[in-house]
Amino acid sequence: MSQVAKELMALTGNEAAAYAMRQINPDVVAAYPITPQTELMQTFAQYVADGLVDTELVTVESEHSAMSACVGAAAAGARTMTATSSQGLALMWEVLYIASGLRLPIVMCVINRALSAPINIHGDHSDAMGARDSGWIQLFCENAQEVYDNVLQAVRIAEEVFLPVMVNYDGFIISHGVEVVETLPKEVVQAFVGERKTPYKLLDVEHPITVGALDLQDYYMEHKRAQSEAMRTAMPTILKIGEDFEKLTGRRYEAIETYRLDDAELAIVALGSTCGTAKDAIDELRDEGLKAGLLKIRVFRPFPWKYIQTALRGKKAVAVMDRAEGMSAVGGPVFHEVRSCLYDLGDRPPIVNYIYGLGGRDVSIEDIKKVFNELVPIAETGKVEDFYRYLGVRE
Repeated sequence: MSQVAKELMALTGNEAAAYAMRQINPDVVAAYPITPQTELMQTFAQYVADGLVDTELVTVESEHSAMSACVGAAAAGARTMTATSSQGLALMWEVLYIASGLRLPIVMCVINRALSAPINIHGDHSDAMGARDSGWIQLFCENAQEVYDNVLQAVRIAEEVFLPVMVNYDGFIISHGVEVVETLPKEVVQAFVGERKTPYKLLDVEHPITVGALDLQDYYMEHKRAQSEAMRTAMPTILKIGEDFEKLTGRRYEAIETYRLDDAELAIVALGSTCGTAKDAIDELRDEGLKAGLLKIRVFRPFPWKYIQTALRGKKAVAVMDRAEGMSAVGGPVFHEVRSCLYDLGDRPPIVNYIYGLGGRDVSIEDIKKVFNELVPIAETGKVEDFYRYLGVRE
């Protein structure tokens, strides 16, 4: 356990992200306000106004412009960060691919919120899931502590693998909920993230480079494969940075987290704030004699399929929780991936999908217990009927 002095602070998830950014002291932050992200940038803007950071804060006219400004800053060699939600992330769509395709280490907090229409300002994962194949590493947080911790780690991840990173956390549930967060001294954070280093800079006139050049059928495919390989091989770096962070804090971060899963017969797979609710439900079910467990996905991109295979093989039944609609696909986005990675296992468990919590609809301990109870007959028979299910929707 590290002997580094720590401070306990009462922070919302947005304040935890802003405080981590204050300690990182990025060179450039470009952002546009959108609920429920606005509090994050408002807090950080106050740090700028008070002279607590040296950051160049660029207030732009849209989220598309925000990511465009980040692309330019990162290409010039600046440590660059931003944040958005929902329609803001959707408006960045074309620039997300530019940021990742140019291998720019931008860090962006995505405060997850439902996509319109109908207009809804509350949390679900439809925004992040829409961007899941845009070439960004995606981390998901369970609470405000993980927001603070993941933002710090994201800077190093981005700059060591040269890919942009999204730090996702649930709108209002985490972003506006106050929790006790254990923070590190600024000098410790500065030492952990280190100085921004890059092998090339757009403004290095002594070593000129071309950025964003036309790339037709002769080399485009090779460049895309190289980008994909960077994503595929990023996991060891992500895990090594998690180990370094554990030495400082005692808090362990891996690709997935399991809770009472080793001897579990029934399991659910989830990400985000729902995992905290699931842990309480599992404790109650264990007291009632049901061998229940949780697999929490922290790193959604690159997808940790080998770790999921190891954790779920041999279970009697599994439910995957999706806080985003699959829109007539074979299940929700997380279900697709989990089911696919289990396909080749000889002892793969029967698996069912639950769409839940859309537009911020609450999910309770009783809801999670209901899911486990519905897994019981599947475990007994090995058969799944109606694998695409809804939890908590009015009939």
